[in-house]
Formats: sequence, C-alpha cells, structure tokens
Amino acid sequence: MNRMEDISTPRRTKEIIARHGFSFKKSLGQNFLIDQNILGKIVEAAGLDKEKGALEIGPGIGALTEKLAQMAGAVTAVEIDQRLIPILKEVLEPYDNVKVHHGDVLKVDLHELFRQDFAEVGKVSVVANLPYYVTTPILMKLLEEKLPLENIVVMIQKEVAERMAASPGSKDYGSLSIAVQYYSEPKLVCIVPHTVFIPQPNVESAVIRLAVREEPPVSVEDESFFFEVVQASFAQRRKTIANNLKSRFFAEEGRERLEQLLEEAGLDPKRRGETLSIEEYARLSNVLYEAGIR
Repeated sequence: MNRMEDISTPRRTKEIIARHGFSFKKSLGQNFLIDQNILGKIVEAAGLDKEKGALEIGPGIGALTEKLAQMAGAVTAVEIDQRLIPILKEVLEPYDNVKVHHGDVLKVDLHELFRQDFAEVGKVSVVANLPYYVTTPILMKLLEEKLPLENIVVMIQKEVAERMAASPGSKDYGSLSIAVQYYSEPKLVCIVPHTVFIPQPNVESAVIRLAVREEPPVSVEDESFFFEVVQASFAQRRKTIANNLKSRFFAEEGRERLEQLLEEAGLDPKRRGETLSIEEYARLSNVLYEAGIR
C-alpha cells in the first residue's frame, strides 16, 4: 500500500477497516466519508490556517482529521469508540499536531480541553462529520457553553441543517432555528448524497457552517426564559401563539391578561409561532418577563 494515499479514498478506507477487523456499530451512527471533494469543501468552509485550531468530534478512522492536520496548527479529535483509538494513532502518526482523546463529547469538559490543547493557537473551529442521532445535543452544548469558537462546520442530516438555517414563515422554521440563530449565523455549504459514505446512510446529508456570534442578535432580560417562551410558542404548530402561551404560562392568569401583554409586545394573538422573527420573540419574552410571568 502507498503510505501517501489519502485515508479517505475508498480503497484505503476498506484496507484500514479490513486490516483492523473493524465492524461498524449502528448504535454509534458510524458512516465514514470516502469523497475527497466533500472533505475539501468541509475544510475550506472552516477557514483554517496554521495559526488556528480545529476540534473534531467522531473522527472515525481519520479521513477528515488528516485534512485538518494539513491545514490547522493544532487538531484535537474526540472519539467515543475505544476500538478506533489504535487505528487513529496509527494512521495519524505522521502528524505531530494531532491529539486524539477517547471520550463522549457530551461529557467532556470542553473549556478544560480548550485550555490544554489550544493554548498555542488563536481561533478554534469545530469541524466534524457528526453522528446523526446526537447532532442537536452536541451542537447545543457547543453553542450554549460559549466556547471561544470561530466556526462550527458539520456534516449533519439534510433535514436538520435546513431547520437550522430556516427563515420565519417557512415550514422548516422552529425552536431549533431560533436557538441556533441566537448563537450563530448558519449557512448551508453543500448537500451530500448518501453514496459517498461507507456504509451508506438512509438519509441525505448536508454540510452547514455556523459562524459563531460574539454577541446575540437580540437583547433579552433572561436567556433561559427567552428559550422557554420560544419552546412554548411551537408546542403545537397549528395553534396560535396566544393558545400555545395560554397553555404554558396563563392557566391561572386568564386570556385577557395574555392578549394585553401580546398587544404590548406589538403582536397579533392570532399569529402562529412560525411567523415570529427572533426580534419579535425577544420583545415578547422581555414583556412577559417584566410582567412577572414565569
């Protein structure tokens, strides 16, 4: 085998898997990318250079990790599957700027990891082909923990990517759109067919870039209450905002009080949750919060 052949070629991927007797675990959502072009687009979207760092989640056998190591100053990969650790150590041996940790990223102290692994670089981006079954919890942890991140560039299920980037009034727009857009500016990079993976997933994928905001686009009195109001407004999509909010916050207060506060926020009670912009949600949550609604 030619040592210089990229890990991501179908031939080298199959050879590594066979040599180590590796079997895919469906429960871990393992799908390895075998397309140079898509890998190039992912890395390019992150805007890396030798002064920057990259955190990868779920590196698999290192196809993307290898590309990151060639572009970034420091690369850290967190892999949950113990069986992949020796494979990663072997295939990434030529790169002295890569660290591999065995662990579940949802349980890792990311602030501590950043302190240890990225002290020598400036900005850091998360770049990953995420397991689809934990996409949202991982992304929300990355955003909510307010890590010093520049970009999050991830391959995820196409349907979820569309929801994250959706605008008010569209069928894909919901509480996830607002949460992601509160912390970042999402942009779809490309759609990815299922044929470029081993094994092939049953769904289409997409690469999305979340440019992490330094400040949220709106000012809210209480962040957790803001998200509570958003969640409540989408509880039942077919219901009006007044009906959804009544169920959650106004069981005792009564309809009249609710409509009065909606009016104060400049909102028609007959509107549905998916028509409100993030600015309107901020105004609504601030009015409710100041009125002592919890």
